Amino acid sequence: MKRFDVVTLFPEMFAALTQNGITGRAEDRGVYDLVCWNPREFATDPRKTIDDRPYGGGAGMVMMPAPLVNAIDAAKKRQLGSGVKASKTIYLSPQGRVLTQQLVEEMTSFDGLVLLSGRYEGVDERVIEERVDLEVSIGDYVLSGGELPAMVLLDSLIRLLPGAVNHSESVIEESHSLGMLEYPHYTRPEVFKGRRVPDVLLSGHHDQIKHWRNEQSISRTRLRRPDLFQRESLIPRETSTKSKCK
Repeated sequence: MKRFDVVTLFPEMFAALTQNGITGRAEDRGVYDLVCWNPREFATDPRKTIDDRPYGGGAGMVMMPAPLVNAIDAAKKRQLGSGVKASKTIYLSPQGRVLTQQLVEEMTSFDGLVLLSGRYEGVDERVIEERVDLEVSIGDYVLSGGELPAMVLLDSLIRLLPGAVNHSESVIEESHSLGMLEYPHYTRPEVFKGRRVPDVLLSGHHDQIKHWRNEQSISRTRLRRPDLFQRESLIPRETSTKSKCK
């Protein structure tokens, strides 16, 4: 079982993961567990203060180091007590390494993760220096806090864990899993508003279907994400999906 701990001012937001869809069912099956830690519970003053004005002036407030460090340490202690040997602390930050499928797959090697979700203008830099192993960004845009990026990371990670998804091939073949965008999908009816399902998908010829899907993936990647196409130096591949299973 993977152990995930999130330091957040809004623990209730993470019910969207634990109570719905693939990630909700995965928790029910014991694939992972998720515990949230509110840094206010680690503040020592009567008002439970977790933010203050920035030194040097400027707009907004900065999250104070002590409540965050203490919350991270409590999360780490829980993981250690649960038998977690390999754990990393990740700060969701626009200054971090951009989240990619490759990075998500790398994270599956850790028994546990502690995710730090910032708010306001960010967290005191000393928290990052003292406790954070990696900063991760989900893109070049601004959000109100780190909770949504943390959920994006967790969703992308949980679905890769054994037992989370019923059909492992569906995970392997999705966009970015093999360095390409995914091929188009069709279901019933065969004709919708005059548009027909491609004949090859109705043929029952599995090798031809596989070849068509591979060609569609390459074509879509070249057209829609030329950056991916150039980076991966894509070549038409007929590799069996079974060889990609882990």
